[in-house]
Amino acid sequence: MNTSTIAEESDRGLIRQLRAYYALTKPRVVWLIVFTALIGMFLATPGMVAPGVLIFGGLGIALVAGAAAAMNCLIEHKTDALMRRTQGRPLPSGILTAKQTMVFSCVIGGLGLWMLYRLVNPLTMWLTLATFVGYAVVYTVFLKPATPQNIVIGGAAGAMPPVLGWAAVTGEVTSDAMYLFLIIFAWTPPHFWSLALYRTEDYVRSGLPMLPVTHGKPYTRLQILLYTMVLFGCSMLPYVVRMSGLIYFVAAVALGAGYLWYAIALYRSYSDQLARRAFNYSLVYLSGLFAALLVDHYLR
Repeated sequence: MNTSTIAEESDRGLIRQLRAYYALTKPRVVWLIVFTALIGMFLATPGMVAPGVLIFGGLGIALVAGAAAAMNCLIEHKTDALMRRTQGRPLPSGILTAKQTMVFSCVIGGLGLWMLYRLVNPLTMWLTLATFVGYAVVYTVFLKPATPQNIVIGGAAGAMPPVLGWAAVTGEVTSDAMYLFLIIFAWTPPHFWSLALYRTEDYVRSGLPMLPVTHGKPYTRLQILLYTMVLFGCSMLPYVVRMSGLIYFVAAVALGAGYLWYAIALYRSYSDQLARRAFNYSLVYLSGLFAALLVDHYLR
């Protein structure tokens, strides 16, 4: 093997590791977190968000969210190895070690917290740290392996991003910020349980007490329908309290009707394909709802 070939192999190995570090952060999840956090920032002010708060607040929240995701991968790497959906992640596949993952999580998490404390405000840093602990420790270590209601209780951590964005701009948490929290809190169970329905066998192998495993698919489908109804009601709150106007109301009704259609269809006639479509729609729903809030905020 000549010097050129060795260099090429080394470059490929480095790129593979960099991709693995990126994968540890669960980038698609982080994108949704940052998106809702940024919407929270814009909704918190009648004008434009200060560039420093927008950049460093968004980046700090993204780094801490990525650190929490990496810590989740570290804690669950043995469970991930048992599930088809997750066995290709960097730790189960052997691309990265536990030590590398721990160092990476601490470095990017520490950098994100420092950024929020020094360049945004202390309240945002403390709330973001609490969110990290809620997801990486309370949910991952204690709730997920202990109760089928794990995603309901642990959903509080996932619902925090718009509150973090709001705090970054205003330095406080108001009732309007909590309405955004409630929307994501109600959205999380039907979103995640749709995934759990068509991945039930994975959870059986992992030993995790997910709702379809402990209570069966029919009961889970009923819970998805009930929580979707609750979500529809929560999505009306910004309009009811005059936080938003007609543009948001129309979008919320249309998006909510689509989500209810999926929930009713799942309840009446289940298939894995339908559950997958419902899961994908839930992502479109949340993104569309928060985008409508932003458009309404600046056009009404």
